[in-house]
Amino acid sequence: MLNTLAQELNEILKDTCYADLFSDMGTRMFFPKGIIAQSQEAKKLGKRANATIGTTINDGHPVILPQVKEQLPGLTPEESVSYAPTAGNIELRKIWKQKMIEKNPSLKDKVFSMPVVVPGLTAGISYLSDLFLSEGDTLLAGNPSWDNYALVVETRRNANLKQFPMFVGDGYEGGFNLEGFKAAVEEEAKKGKVKVLLNFPQNPSGYTPTVSEVTEICKIIKAQAEKGTKFLVCCDDAYFGLNYEENLIPESLFAYVCDLHENVAAVKIDGPTKEDYVWGFRCGFITFGGKGNTEEQYEALVKKLMGVIRSSVSCSNTPAQSIMLKTFQSETLAEDKKKYRDILEGRYKKARAYVDSRKGDEVLIPQPFNSGYFMSFTCVGIDAEELRLKLLYEYEIGTIAIDAKHLRIAFSSLDKRDIDAVYEAVYNAAHDLAKK
Repeated sequence: MLNTLAQELNEILKDTCYADLFSDMGTRMFFPKGIIAQSQEAKKLGKRANATIGTTINDGHPVILPQVKEQLPGLTPEESVSYAPTAGNIELRKIWKQKMIEKNPSLKDKVFSMPVVVPGLTAGISYLSDLFLSEGDTLLAGNPSWDNYALVVETRRNANLKQFPMFVGDGYEGGFNLEGFKAAVEEEAKKGKVKVLLNFPQNPSGYTPTVSEVTEICKIIKAQAEKGTKFLVCCDDAYFGLNYEENLIPESLFAYVCDLHENVAAVKIDGPTKEDYVWGFRCGFITFGGKGNTEEQYEALVKKLMGVIRSSVSCSNTPAQSIMLKTFQSETLAEDKKKYRDILEGRYKKARAYVDSRKGDEVLIPQPFNSGYFMSFTCVGIDAEELRLKLLYEYEIGTIAIDAKHLRIAFSSLDKRDIDAVYEAVYNAAHDLAKK
């Protein structure tokens, strides 16, 4: 028997595409009117006393150890050691939505939910899997993809991660594999539902599609949606904004699909982790979109997500949210971020130049890359793990074997002066293995 609150949320959402896409957990999920909800009421009305939350209050403020205070001199106790709201600091959520529109101007006149704070983008992907993937369901993603997708989808949710070849051919002069994507979508569409996760700039390849490619991606999705297929399109925007070539999509894929068709439910997973260089803060956002959805329906979706958060970590990190809110209010933020972005672009160009100089190599074939933090090689005739180990133990260079065929290099973490030497070692090690 479903909880009454879950039934209420499901009733609000019954006419949306989301209703047909929920997992068994998503259908059951709700945000309880328990300690957190009652505490929020008490904050507003409990003027005389508030005996709801398990924090230690002195003179109206949370206590804070002097040793902790010394490390966070710019934050009040409320900004540092208090519990954050389940959905996150409301001012941070508002400013992130505002920044989403600034970075994606076509969202200006579109209706989408208030972003919800989650403890990192990995948690965001995990929470969406909880809401939308039942045992045995399928999630489409490009191949190769970030290894954590498989861990979340297959190991945690016991669902299937079905991967389509990400690129046309093996060479990096190819592009996004539109035919492969179309074939995968059409096959899944036979079930009446398609759930897909697209990550641009992509990890591990470092690829962002062109404007024309995204136009075709949207056409493929819309063509099936018009036939009645329900779509969940999850946009993993961890590396958003780090494009280094012309004619790449200037906005998130979310901006293109959030009002594509009534049968398309769009979700954006993003955050300051990579965009604002705060990797360890574990602060991300989830935003829902869909053509024709109302504010009431978005609020119901948010409450479902809040139920997942409440039942896992309860709330996200308070100091990280407070620091990011103050950071986003800085007048010099854009200028300061540009300095680091320029460093990344310089490293990308250096890596690109070296790889271009080895064009035609038959052992290491670079996958298309034009953005983000990474690039990857397809290994021909050698094992990527063997290459990784050889580089590590003989050259003292760390790389990542994505699978047996693909080796990832994070040029983002290489000083520009070292890039040529590192890539030369990678090619030399690969050719040594190929001679065996």
